[in-house]
Order: sequence, then C-alpha cells, then structure tokens
Amino acid sequence: MAWNQPGNNGQDRDPWGSSNNSGNSGGNSGGNNDNKGGRNQGPPDLDDIFRKLSKKLGGFGGKGSGNNNNNGTPTGSGHGMSGTRIAGIAVAAVVVIWAATGFYTIKEAERGVVTRFGKFSHLVEPGLNWKPTFIDQVRAVNVEAVRELAASGVMLTSDENVVRVEMNVQYRVTNPEAYLFSVANPDDSLSQATDSALRGVIGKYTMDKILTEGRTTVRSDTQRVLEETIRPYKMGITIQDVNFQTARPPEEVKASFDNAIAAREREQQSIREAEAYANQIQPLANGEAQRLLEDAKAYKDRTVLEAQGEVARFSKLLPEYKAAPEITRERLYIETMEKVLSHTRKVLVSDKGNNLMVLPLDQMLRGNNAAANDTSKNDDTGLLPSVPGLTSSNGKSSADNSSSRSSGSVMDQRRANAQRDDTLRVGRE
Repeated sequence: MAWNQPGNNGQDRDPWGSSNNSGNSGGNSGGNNDNKGGRNQGPPDLDDIFRKLSKKLGGFGGKGSGNNNNNGTPTGSGHGMSGTRIAGIAVAAVVVIWAATGFYTIKEAERGVVTRFGKFSHLVEPGLNWKPTFIDQVRAVNVEAVRELAASGVMLTSDENVVRVEMNVQYRVTNPEAYLFSVANPDDSLSQATDSALRGVIGKYTMDKILTEGRTTVRSDTQRVLEETIRPYKMGITIQDVNFQTARPPEEVKASFDNAIAAREREQQSIREAEAYANQIQPLANGEAQRLLEDAKAYKDRTVLEAQGEVARFSKLLPEYKAAPEITRERLYIETMEKVLSHTRKVLVSDKGNNLMVLPLDQMLRGNNAAANDTSKNDDTGLLPSVPGLTSSNGKSSADNSSSRSSGSVMDQRRANAQRDDTLRVGRE
C-alpha cells in the first residue's frame, strides 16, 4: 500500500508523522529515508486513512494505539470498529432529530402556505403535517377571521367644503397564496386603496348630503369603488362590509351645521306627522264619501221605487175612480187628510155647522212649561201666569183665530182636490 513503503521491513508509517514503534529510533530514520525515496510510488490509501481516523476518534491516543504485532499490523482494530458504530449512531440520531423537527400543526381557521427553497409549492389543510426541515417553509394564514381596517381624514367635498370622515373596512383573506405573494404588503395596499376610494366618493357629494341623508349612499359607493380598485391586484382578500362611522364639519363651523341638521330633523319630523295625520284622515274621508254615495244611491232607488209604486197604485185606482168618481174622490180626500193631520199636535173640533175649531196642543204644552218656570220664580207674588194661545190681549180666544186659519186651509185643500179631479176627468174625456 502507498503508506507502507517497500523496504521498511513491513512496518507501517503514520501518515500524521508519528512512528508506530516509539522505541526504535533507527527504524524511524530508516523509514523516513524509505518514505522520502518512495513519494512517487502512487496515491495514498483512503481506507487506511479512514481506519486510522476512526482509531483516533475512538481512542484519541488511548491504550494500544501505537502497538504493533510481530507482523507489523496495528493492534487497535477493535477500537476502530467501536468508533465506526458511534459515528453511525450519531448520524442516525441527527437524522431522527431532523425528521422530528419537521412535524407541525395547522389550526382549524388557518391554511398553510408551503414554499420550497423560497418558491410556492402547495397549500396545507388544517391538522398535523410534516415538512423537510431546511428545505420547506410553512406560513400559516388565518382565512376565517374578519379583519378590520380604519380609514379617516379631512376631505374636500364637491361644494368646496371640508369635512372630516371616519370609515371602517371589514375584510377576510380568501386566497392565502395571493395574499402572501401578489403584493408586498396587502394590508398597507388595502389601506391606500380605501383612502383613495373614500376621497373620490366624498368629492362627488355636497357637505349637506354627506352629513344628513347621503350617508348610506356614500357607504355603498365607497365599497363599490374599493372593490373595483383592488380587483386587478388580486390581493387574495374579500371586502365584507364598509361602515361609515362619522362625518363632521370643522370645529369652527360645527355649531352652525348642528343647527342646520336640527332644522332638517324637525322638518322631517313635521313631514312624518303630516303623513300620519293624512293616513288617519284619509280612511275617514273615504268612508264618509262612500257613505254619501250609498245614501244617494239608496235615495235614488227609494224615489224610483216610490214613483213606480205611486204609478202602480194610481193605475189600480183608475178603474175604481171610473166606476164611482164621487166615492173615490171622498176616500182619497179622507186618506190624504189622515196622512197630513197624523203628524200634528193640533186638535180640530168641528160642530154641526161649518165652523172648525183648532186647539194648538203644542203651544199649550210649551206655555204650561213656561208657566211652571214663572211660578217657581214668582212664588212670593202669588200671581198665576196666563196660558198662551187661550186668550189674547183684547179678551178674545186665540183658538178662534187658529180655528179660522185651519178652516181656511182645509177649504183650500178641498178646492185643490176638486180641481185635480176635474183635471183627471177632462183628461179621461
């Protein structure tokens, strides 16, 4: 072999410069001469180098490391084998530790993004997983938590007023790969996009609308513009909601704007009260109008039916009248007077002659009530009130005047009936 130079009597030379036989200095010098002369014999023996290295590691100068047997063969081969086992065990332990450090856990709400040598490899689902250490790296991204981003600032409106606006954006990570690798800092990019969208929307509306009824419109427009802004960047996030928290004017004019807002609120309150009153009155008016229509319709039907009934009654009465005109005329007169006089309180008293006396009972009753009242007032005088309608100022009975007037009206009624009968007779002839 290369390290056992020929002509050295079979004695080995230590490649590290130490002699195998420390007691034989002559042999060392001779060996050195032989080695000097044999340097160009060939390459060194690697097996012998590893064996002696194991021997050094196992014993590190221990017992028997330099003893030779009679044939010149080293006697420390047993120690070399023990060193080899130790090295194998050490390597196995290192491998086991390396494999054990590769286990990791992904939570239920997270997804693992695996990069191999810095390049995206795949996504990992929740649970226990393993990766080769120093080769793969895993970054856990929460895909279920709703994150919040606040945006605020002093902005210019369309009517060249300044308003301070505060808004809150809620979003969630839906694509972990795009969230980590599409943009350098997705949260900061979203904040800039939100500020840009909010300023653009505020600049389209007047300050009065932003502070009063336009808050819902500003919120919806801001969310729409923000989604359109971040869509080309593929940031891997989804906007859940945009909350328009507050909008207030500068402190210098805040009192005036508060008064204006209060006036608008009172206006809206008055409008709502008027609408409530209208909603209350409208059904009543509709019901009253419907009632009037129904009454008019009923009156119409009643009048038509009564007219038809009168026509039918006269049609049936005509043959009777033709058969006995005088009797029928007298009967019609009596029926008519009965209908007329049935609703009056006057009493007609007729003697055997043509005189007719009328007693106005209604006036007498009213007079009795008034007399009772006067009596209660004039109990101390002992005066009795007179009954109105019985005597007049000249001592004559007022009943006679009423009797004459009623008698005249009855005669007029008789003459009218006679004229009507004559007309009917002329019509028949």
